[in-house]
Amino acid sequence: MTLVAVEDVRDAALAALVGAGATATNADLQADLLIEAELRGVPSHGLLRLERIINRIHNGVADPVATGIHTWRSDAFLAVDGQWGLGPVVAKTALDAISEKARQTGVAVAAVSNSNHIGMLAWYAEAIAEGGQILIAITTSEALVHPWGGRVALVGTNPIAIGVPTATGPFVIDLATSMVSMGEIHDRAHRGQAIPEGWALDAEGNSTIDPNAAKSGALAPFGQAKGYALGLAFELLVASITGAALGRNVVGTLDATNICNKGDVFIVIDGGTGQAAAISQYLDIIRATPPAEGFAQVLVPGERAAAQRRDRLKTGLPLADDVWVAVRTLRDAAQSGMEA
Repeated sequence: MTLVAVEDVRDAALAALVGAGATATNADLQADLLIEAELRGVPSHGLLRLERIINRIHNGVADPVATGIHTWRSDAFLAVDGQWGLGPVVAKTALDAISEKARQTGVAVAAVSNSNHIGMLAWYAEAIAEGGQILIAITTSEALVHPWGGRVALVGTNPIAIGVPTATGPFVIDLATSMVSMGEIHDRAHRGQAIPEGWALDAEGNSTIDPNAAKSGALAPFGQAKGYALGLAFELLVASITGAALGRNVVGTLDATNICNKGDVFIVIDGGTGQAAAISQYLDIIRATPPAEGFAQVLVPGERAAAQRRDRLKTGLPLADDVWVAVRTLRDAAQSGMEA
């Protein structure tokens, strides 16, 4: 592990993205999302992914300047052709559009196709909730999860995020319908750490604690049959709205060569009932409840990540050695190319 100042990481990531052809604005959005994931202790969606993003640009399956084509199918339904743009850029542009629309219509939906991996959903949910609106975000992925009772990956990790404004700041949840994300498996492999029993199966369908074996196997759904049902429902919902591929036909979020064909759905809701203060009071009641044995206190979802973010802004980011080497290599290659 290497402890690196946040600004040093940001400068390196920005240089690598701009060197690959991204505009300054697009590079800033993509880099910010990756760094926010690191700050909040979600390295599976952090700088581990930068090399793949750069390679996707070089391989012509990600457009570093595209922002997406918007078509309003109704007063409150926006269809977005992402033009193979960087996921955060396409998503942020779509969210800006439907956030503005929702202030007029009360609710607005964006269905995004032909985009790239959009990363940590909490980043979007927090931004919308900070603006006083509610966000529900759902995205799909490659078939990485086995159906409950099965041994082969057939369903995506298909995460959901919800952001709700309160009087003391956004309430945000962001969770996959698998036990963990495949990015977490890759991060454990980078760090040489075993994974807990029950997280994944190997290629033969047997339980494994080896993250490298899990890469070619299947993740378990969270909550057994319930997580499987939710993940499948989200996959069908997103595909129905966006025209995304299904199951094993989904590619492009974990490789550097395939055009990404998953889908993203964003729902922004405006015109709350003035419950922000009451919600904050209710969350305080939850925090004050006596903790169960083995727990120091009861936390509201997101609080541990927020505390970690505050600490890491001061102390720096603990990066896996090979991840920091890769980021610096990408930066140096970009700078050499510009000088040439």
